Amino acid sequence: MARVLAIVNQKGGVAKTTTAVSLASALAIAEKPVLLVDADPQASCTRALGFPEDAERPSLYDIVSEGTALDDVRLAVEDLPSLTFIPSDRHLIGLEVELVAAEEREYRLKRFLDPLRDDFEHIILDCPPSLGLLTVNALTAADSLMIPVQCEYLALEGISQLVDTIERVRAALNPGLEIDGILMTMYDERTNLSRQVVEEVRNVFGNQVYRTVIPRNVRLGEAPSFGQPIFCYDIRSKGADAYLNLAKEFLEHEEKSVGQGVAQPDTGGSAESASPDSRG
Repeated sequence: MARVLAIVNQKGGVAKTTTAVSLASALAIAEKPVLLVDADPQASCTRALGFPEDAERPSLYDIVSEGTALDDVRLAVEDLPSLTFIPSDRHLIGLEVELVAAEEREYRLKRFLDPLRDDFEHIILDCPPSLGLLTVNALTAADSLMIPVQCEYLALEGISQLVDTIERVRAALNPGLEIDGILMTMYDERTNLSRQVVEEVRNVFGNQVYRTVIPRNVRLGEAPSFGQPIFCYDIRSKGADAYLNLAKEFLEHEEKSVGQGVAQPDTGGSAESASPDSRG
């Protein structure tokens, strides 16, 4: 049964979408059935996979607001047959307003995803860079979170704000929600700042920080403009190598969690490894 992983950070520009696309693609390359959901109205994930804006194409909005079936929305990703994709569009912007008075509005995404757990090995959600209702829906639906954090000043402050939100969601909506790990991104080995930020975050969060660190990499930045995951664009790049390492570490951690008997959710209810320390 698939576990749902939300890629989340309320701050933009931290490689959240790059991480969602790259991790999902790496798992699909390993021939693991993956469902990737673009839950961000900016639709960056959708464009990064080569799907231009299309007002006539069904999206996550149609699923959450109208109950449209997966088969009517799902898209196939070229060269990645194990990856199923649900696109986003700008209609999601209005969804939060539409759901204000809706009953159990925080559970809309969960109710859609729970019946799909037997169809995939992994379900990955690319969340908006905000803490609004769409993100709350993702946190309610998820079993665990991956938090990308850019190697820059005030990184810890952003994590602290998000952790506070996570605790509130645990208390009110999803008591089983876990932090799978904190992922340091945009690491520049030439600067003292990057090294200091990684060290500081590790000092605070210890083994919750992934061993893998994602480097600044030109090819990673170029890939979305060509509508391709990094593995299809340049599999020999440092960025591709780093995300392959992340996928391996993610799978190791998931296997460990299953081996320790982490409870499955109730589905019927209302660079590159550049860091000096190790995780787990």
